[in-house]
Amino acid sequence: MIHKLRKQQVITLAIVSFLFSLNSIGQNDSIVFANLRDSKSWNLAFQDDCTNDWTENWSLDGLIATVENTQEGMHFKAGPEYKNDAHHAVLWTKASFFGDIKIEYDYIKTDEEARCVNILYIQATGDGEGVHEADISKWKALREVPAMRTYFENMNTLHISYSAFGNQENSFHYVRARRYPKPDDQPFKVTQLDPSFDKQGFFKTGQKYHITVLKTKEHLFFKMESKDGVELFQWDISKIEPITEGRIGLRQMYTRASIYKNFKVYSK
Repeated sequence: MIHKLRKQQVITLAIVSFLFSLNSIGQNDSIVFANLRDSKSWNLAFQDDCTNDWTENWSLDGLIATVENTQEGMHFKAGPEYKNDAHHAVLWTKASFFGDIKIEYDYIKTDEEARCVNILYIQATGDGEGVHEADISKWKALREVPAMRTYFENMNTLHISYSAFGNQENSFHYVRARRYPKPDDQPFKVTQLDPSFDKQGFFKTGQKYHITVLKTKEHLFFKMESKDGVELFQWDISKIEPITEGRIGLRQMYTRASIYKNFKVYSK
């Protein structure tokens, strides 16, 4: 009986130790994020409250999308037709950013969709092959129909999917990161960075979220905050080829619509 009790105590202690280690890892991630976010070395490189003429700071890929500035922010709507690549849309900053960056903005999902995704492109340049020059503005005409393949096959960039669902009705939601471009001889799956945060990071329609993204040589963080609480996602990017410069892009897949406000980019 005493032997059984001791064995049970050992198992209980092992479980407690494991759970404590998981909690410590989570705390350490938060500490790293907080230290990076609050660093005094950040300099404001871009600021748009998104209530005035969007064409001053942004460039649009996609002929069907609409962008409207209001006091609530920049209302960006992709086309309404599902599975029609012409109805995708991407807004690009006209400015490029170098090195470590911090991105902050307020976000409201205004569509009722439970499929397709929003994407944040972080420091995008062309891959330099053929007409796909590093300066993506040079081949903007090739993106009038903004098929996703044009981006993941021809750009160097980091990608974060959020407010994201699978492309079937009532698919599960997720937050994922990717590194472009996709090698010619490999499937799209290889662009994905581990881990994939499945069934995490749910965005409610009509609710305001504050988003903070941090990218350094080693870390990629995505944080969402709302009245419901905070979720923080992290990827180790220390072993992938670094992204060092480029524009920031906001993709809305067909059928998706959102409001953006108080968009800021900091660099070091």
